Amino acid sequence: MIDGTAYGPRLGEIGNWVGKAIYSPRASVNKIMNRPEFENPGIYCLKGDPTDDAFDEKIYIGEAENIKTRLRQHLSDPNKDFKELIFFVSKDELLTKTQIRYLESRLVQIALEAKTAQIDNGNSPSLPTLHEADISDMEYFLEQIKLILPVMGFKFLISSTVSTENSFESKRKDQVHETYYIKTRTFKASMTETDQGYIVGKGSEAKKSLSNSCTDTYRNMRRKLVETQIMVEKGDKLVFAEDAVFNSPSAASNMILGRNSNGFTEWVNKQGMTFKEVQEKINN
Repeated sequence: MIDGTAYGPRLGEIGNWVGKAIYSPRASVNKIMNRPEFENPGIYCLKGDPTDDAFDEKIYIGEAENIKTRLRQHLSDPNKDFKELIFFVSKDELLTKTQIRYLESRLVQIALEAKTAQIDNGNSPSLPTLHEADISDMEYFLEQIKLILPVMGFKFLISSTVSTENSFESKRKDQVHETYYIKTRTFKASMTETDQGYIVGKGSEAKKSLSNSCTDTYRNMRRKLVETQIMVEKGDKLVFAEDAVFNSPSAASNMILGRNSNGFTEWVNKQGMTFKEVQEKINN
């Protein structure tokens, strides 16, 4: 904590990593602008309120050869209405222009694929040409960025879906997870509990409309799933086009059933035991 306050500017480092992160609320930026890190080239992210209520945050990703100069431009730009920022620089060896362009392109690409936040960049910038060794170094740098961002309150790289190589199906041989099925004959849907969250499987069916009892939170969640084409129309139902990650069994069952529901009793395994009963059996 740079100024000793819990909600003020913060510095982030990871042992044996050459990078460094600086986070700040917009209101505090000018207080720390004279720090030497601002004079370096780096990659930065601006977070603001989304214009689409389906998302929790709006993110702009950029790169600069001088962070201070670029941030001053954004601070004076009425079209860049952000509340928080974070940037990453190298501690002991300055990043080259090509390297920071590579990081920018990869971050935008991952953010768009995550389908979690409203990304202000639109399309991903093209990847610059780098030597193989540089690509390896930048991918490692990127992995550290992905570790620090959520700690600083930036969740936009946490994917709403599961990629093919990381899907439950591809890991089935290495680790056994219990699969649950929605307790209704109207829809065919499966859910798996994993370390990433509660994953509704690709191909699962859901009710097309939501009941009046559904809260705005779940209405926005459904709209986001449809807008990002994680859920697509198929006849009189919606179908999951990808494995989708939810933070609770109830959020998953609500999206399937189109109403408020208790996921702990709506999901059952092949033996007919509810999710709640399985958890109680495990804990006892």
